[in-house]
Parts: sequence; C-alpha cells; structure tokens
Amino acid sequence: MKENAQEKYLKRKARQAEKALIKEREEAERIALQKKLDERFMRRAITQAKKAAAIGEVPIGCVIVHDGRVIASGYNRRNTDHSTLSHAEITAIKRAARVLGDWRLEDCTIYITLEPCQMCAGAIVQARCPRAVIGAMNPKAGCAGSIIDMFSMKEFNHRVQTERGVLGEQCSELLKKFFEELRAGKAQV
Repeated sequence: MKENAQEKYLKRKARQAEKALIKEREEAERIALQKKLDERFMRRAITQAKKAAAIGEVPIGCVIVHDGRVIASGYNRRNTDHSTLSHAEITAIKRAARVLGDWRLEDCTIYITLEPCQMCAGAIVQARCPRAVIGAMNPKAGCAGSIIDMFSMKEFNHRVQTERGVLGEQCSELLKKFFEELRAGKAQV
C-alpha cells in the first residue's frame, strides 16, 4: 500500500513534534540541573559571607567555579584590611587568577551574595568572566542591574550573562540581620 501525501505529511509532523518534545524535556532537565548547581555554589558564597559577619564586616561572600569546582573564594574585609579594595569579589578574582595562572577567567562562573559595586562589576568584566550568579540585588550601589548594568553594556568589549535572585532571600536576610544587630549595638553604646 502506498502512503498518500497527506499521510506522509502527518507522519513527518508527528516526528517533528516528538523531536521538539524531547528537546524541550532535555532543556528543562538542563535548567533544573543548573539551578541546583547555582544554589549549591551560592550556599558556599553564603558561607563566605558568614565569615565576614563573624569578624564584624558586612556579610558579602563570593566563590568562583571552574569545571564544576570552587577554585577561589573571598569575603568582605574592607574594615579589617583598611582597604577599599578588600571586597569579596576582588579577593576571589585575585585567587582564581593565581590558580589558573591567567588573569582571564573565561571558563568560570562567579557567585556573589550581593550585587557587585562598580569596582567589582568592572573587575568581573575585565576578567572576562562569562557568567555571574547574584543572590540579593543592591538598589543603593548595585552595578549589575540596579543602578546600572555594567554586565550588559554594549560599550564594553565583554558582556557577562547574569542570573539574579539565586537564594536571594537567604542573602538578603543575612544582610538585614547584620545591620539590625549593628544598629542595636550602636544604640546600646
């Protein structure tokens, strides 16, 4: 029996639909896996932020991941080091560059508990880091979407794919609790 043109057309459409469904399923699985990984590494950044809080610093933490493993980390130490440059991201970028033996972090993802300032956003762009995952946004000083988005400016020679809000509530709560305790401590003095 010969298939007529309509039957051939319907079979072809069915195969196309099946392929599309498989592709959608694979993409959904990839997204779910990436979300799990992002949350896992953001928890590591939160651990770094807690180290900052433990020494009386604003709790901001950062980790840099290469090939599925953390190669560098950092936390805020501005007051401790008496240095404007002692931000979590700058510390982690320096350490990652040392580990890789290159200033370019081209195959890395940076995880940051708080949206970076202009200095740190600029350093991330300059390091050619392709992806940044941010916990809490910073409406007062954030330069990855809040005040300005340095990660997607066409004027720069590199752009950073950005995922925002990963474990954002936990990151925000850590900051909120720190500043509440800071104000309460100052009120007692």
